[in-house]
Amino acid sequence: MKVILNDFIEHVGERGDSVVVKPGFARNYLLPKGLAYPDTPGNRRRFEQEQHKWEEMDTSRRSSAEVLAKAMAGTELKFERRASEKDALFGSVSVADIAKKLADRGFDLDRRRIMLEHPIKELGNFEVELNIHRDIQVTIPVFVTRPGEEPVRGGDAIENAGAPAVEEVASEPEAEAAAE
Repeated sequence: MKVILNDFIEHVGERGDSVVVKPGFARNYLLPKGLAYPDTPGNRRRFEQEQHKWEEMDTSRRSSAEVLAKAMAGTELKFERRASEKDALFGSVSVADIAKKLADRGFDLDRRRIMLEHPIKELGNFEVELNIHRDIQVTIPVFVTRPGEEPVRGGDAIENAGAPAVEEVASEPEAEAAAE
């Protein structure tokens, strides 16, 4: 089914694009939510008339996202979880946990905007990316510790939650220069 997108839809297209999507996706999701119109000459004219309203709304969304990003600067999340001797958690820290902790701090963010590939299942320091707007991302540190312990803070201690940590090893001439 050919539709005109009325808003940005990830992996589909930008507002104003005429795209072909599966009929069920259009009938059950895009059309009822007002995210698209069937691609007809009348709807094309309708889209042109509403273009100005959508541009204003996108500008206001972007400015509120920038304000939220500035407010989130310096935000750190700490989770206390029980863990085994090998630092494996009894449970995990999921997207829902991060969203709840952010909501407790006054940041209302949809949990689909939290980019965590897999739940965190070990103790440590992680960086989690938040997609506040399609053009604005914020990375916040997440510390997972045992109850009563303080997190180890430092640039070299933070790992990426989606990928294993990689250690950089200096070659011998660089190590000797650093030692001097």
